Amino acid sequence: MATVAIVLAGGSGSRVQRDVNKVFLPLGDREMLAYSLDTMDRSPLVDEVILVVRDEDRPLAERLVTEAGSTKLVAVVTGGESRHQSEWNAIASVADEIDGGRVDIVVIHDGARPFMTAEILAATIAAARRSGGGVPGLAIEGPIYERRGESVLVAPHGKLRRMQTPQAFQAAPLLAAYRAAEAENSEGVDTAATASRHSDMSVEVVPGDPRNIKVTYVEDIFRAEEYAASFSRGAWAG
Repeated sequence: MATVAIVLAGGSGSRVQRDVNKVFLPLGDREMLAYSLDTMDRSPLVDEVILVVRDEDRPLAERLVTEAGSTKLVAVVTGGESRHQSEWNAIASVADEIDGGRVDIVVIHDGARPFMTAEILAATIAAARRSGGGVPGLAIEGPIYERRGESVLVAPHGKLRRMQTPQAFQAAPLLAAYRAAEAENSEGVDTAATASRHSDMSVEVVPGDPRNIKVTYVEDIFRAEEYAASFSRGAWAG
C-alpha cells in the first residue's frame, strides 16, 4: 500500500507581480517549489509524488526536478482551470491504482507553501489513517463579525480554524468524493471541502504552523525570505 503526495504548482505570478509562476521564484538558495519536493523526498511516509503544473511550465518543472534530484516523482500532470480541477486531474491519474488497492493514502499540498515540515506531514498522514482525513489548522483570532439583515453581530470563533496544507485522506473514499463532485459539477475550495461534502469521512484537524505560509502576495515573499534562512531538510533550525 502506497502513499501518494500531490503537489499543486499550477498557479501564476500575477498577485506577486511577477511574470513567472511564483513557485519557480528564488527563495534562499533554491526555488520555492524545491522546498516541498525536498520534504516529500526525505519523508519515509511518502512513496510517490505527482506534480501538477501548467503546460507552459513543464520545462521549468522538469529542470527543477532534475536539479533537485527528486527520486519519488512519478508523473507531471497538467493542471485545470481551477484548484479543484487540478486536484481532480492528479487524483484521476492514479484512479486505477486506488481502485486496485495499491494506493491507500493521498496527500495534497500547495507548492506555494514551501515551509511544510516533516512533522506536519507526518501528523496529517497519521490523522488520515485514524479518521479518514487529516488537515493542519490554525485558530482564528477574533473578533469576527456576522451580518444578519441590518444588524452586525460578533460571531463565536473559538471553534473556527484556518486550514493549511498538506491535507491527507484515505484514497478510496477521496476518489469516490471527487467522482461524485465531478458528476454534480461541484467544486470545493480545497480538498477537505470536497471530502466533507461528498463523503462520510471524518476530517481531523491537527495543529498547523503560522510559518507554514502560502506565498500569495508581494509581502509574503519578503516574509518567506526571512523564514528560508531558518528552514532546512523539512524542519526549523533551533
